[in-house]
Amino acid sequence: MEHATFYTTGAFAKKANVSIRTIRFYDKQGILKPSHISESGYRLYTDADFAKLQKVLTLKYLGFSLEEIMDITVNDDDEDYVRSSLALQLELVKKKRESLQIVEEALTKTQQMLEGGAEGGVNWERMLHLIHMISMEKSLVEQYKNSANIRTRIGLHQRYATNPESWFSWVYRNLDVREGMTVLELGCGNGELWRTNAAQVPACKLLLSDISAGMLADAKDNLTMLAKQCTFLNFDCTAPLPLPDASCDIVVANHLLFYLKDIDLVLKEVKRVLKKGGAFYASTYGREHMKEISLLAKEFDARVALSEVALYDVFGLENGEAILSKAFDEVQLLQHEDSLKVTDTQPILDYILSCHGNQHEYLNERYAEFREFVEKKLKNKGYLKITKQAGMFRCFMKD
Repeated sequence: MEHATFYTTGAFAKKANVSIRTIRFYDKQGILKPSHISESGYRLYTDADFAKLQKVLTLKYLGFSLEEIMDITVNDDDEDYVRSSLALQLELVKKKRESLQIVEEALTKTQQMLEGGAEGGVNWERMLHLIHMISMEKSLVEQYKNSANIRTRIGLHQRYATNPESWFSWVYRNLDVREGMTVLELGCGNGELWRTNAAQVPACKLLLSDISAGMLADAKDNLTMLAKQCTFLNFDCTAPLPLPDASCDIVVANHLLFYLKDIDLVLKEVKRVLKKGGAFYASTYGREHMKEISLLAKEFDARVALSEVALYDVFGLENGEAILSKAFDEVQLLQHEDSLKVTDTQPILDYILSCHGNQHEYLNERYAEFREFVEKKLKNKGYLKITKQAGMFRCFMKD
């Protein structure tokens, strides 16, 4: 058995080519704690800590705040997590490089125009374009977090679902997409609905929209097999939709409506773009969905809330029909029967940390303790049974 090599703070900093002050600062902030403390009080680091430092420095270079870095690196002791983390870092570096190339090209063209003495002086429209490009590049940090969180949540459901038909397969089957149709998805995210079902998608037109340009870039990368059928649209669906009247056979809003401030306005626009006889599909959760996860976190610390807002109260299985009936003549509820049987600790921890609530505030500094708490829970039964309560409303207008 190999013995670990230990480095004092000074030796660790020297080998990593950073200052001792930097290492001490990360230690004080709780971002990079030493692996061991000797009996005489020396703070000791190991070779594995270099991988953690590498990630911290990469995230800092890419523009993450110290708070964001702490949130992302809280479970770096897990080797599988480190491997997946490296893959995500590589993806983000690639996107940043591509974005910087676009910014460079825009700057070069603007400079050439000025040096060439373009008529009319400065082209302010091009300046506005530059601002948009730079803003998009800065948004990559938020995109990284959103994309990682989505993958975490989808991964838990895919790996531990008891129903062999996945959520995305079930949704697609009920859409009844046929050849020649025009299908609009609002809030398409990374395009998982269409990636999962790519082999079954007929010759139809897919209009995939999202408010996040980064998400659309992910969707485009994920859907190369359907590239000829896809049009990617970057817009906010709470504003008038940039589509003609009666132009869509199907409109899909998969787990989207409960995030919107004005659902009625969106429904009005959906009705406008739907053809006669067209259908609107809106999925959501019920009150019991994933309740065991929330209860687990609250049992450890009663202050933890995994969501700032109870999404099912905004638009859920219990009140969705009443909301949709104000806009549509016929509303049907379809429910996906499923549950999760989770046998591993790490996916539960990752899922909880990916949520939109206050969990980081109370769990980050007690992460090791929380991990031990979850491990004991799993050891008692060998698994954690998690309720899933999700479904989709199918809405029609009379011809």
